[in-house]
Amino acid sequence: MTPALIALVTLLMVATSLLSGVFGMAGGLILVGVLLALLPVPDAMALHAVTQIASNGWRAALWVRHVCPRIVAAYAGGCAAALAVWSAVQFVPSRPLALIALGVSPFLLHLLPRTWRPDAENPRHGLGYGIASMSLMLLTGVAGPLLDSFFLGGQLDRRRIVATKAVCQVLGHSLKLIYFGGLIANSGSVDPVMASCAVLASMLGTMLARPLLAALSEQQFRRWAARIVTSIACYYVAHGSWLLVFP
Repeated sequence: MTPALIALVTLLMVATSLLSGVFGMAGGLILVGVLLALLPVPDAMALHAVTQIASNGWRAALWVRHVCPRIVAAYAGGCAAALAVWSAVQFVPSRPLALIALGVSPFLLHLLPRTWRPDAENPRHGLGYGIASMSLMLLTGVAGPLLDSFFLGGQLDRRRIVATKAVCQVLGHSLKLIYFGGLIANSGSVDPVMASCAVLASMLGTMLARPLLAALSEQQFRRWAARIVTSIACYYVAHGSWLLVFP
């Protein structure tokens, strides 16, 4: 990557980390789309993993007292099971497939019966969503819409959502980095300069987001989080479909 491109991507990482720091979601969705457009899929996945580990790790540290360990434990079990299966398959998606899968996932949840709707505090739901989210992360790079719906479906307040989701994301993206950085045949690589910029940008965006999150009411948080996720999902479905028709 050229110095100018590194600088541009770094600014984008600050902005997307700020967005995720406020709503606990959406920033990674935007970033992975840009990286997929700029880099080979394995490289994009590996760099995105580094960025998200730094961003979510710093966010988790800032809000650590609001983390729900039981939710993390159930989710971790599902992630481990999914990684074991996909490590045997070693599938790397095309760009159109990755984008469409990202966009479709939140809408699929609305087709489920009400009794199947997610509850983040239910261990069985945590295990199931861990399997589904890890699978989607290895297929597309991000499990954002699915994981967002999981946390928004229950009764957790905004601080517990942001903190607990951050820990779950650190876990998921760490496993994704292991998968794309070493387990698949044509593993990706990360430019050390870009990786360093990603870590610093993620930490800066996360710190800038903290006072904004504290200023939001619960109603504002849920209303805008849902709108942002839906808008991004619609864009990815349209973009992925376009790439399928006009590769």
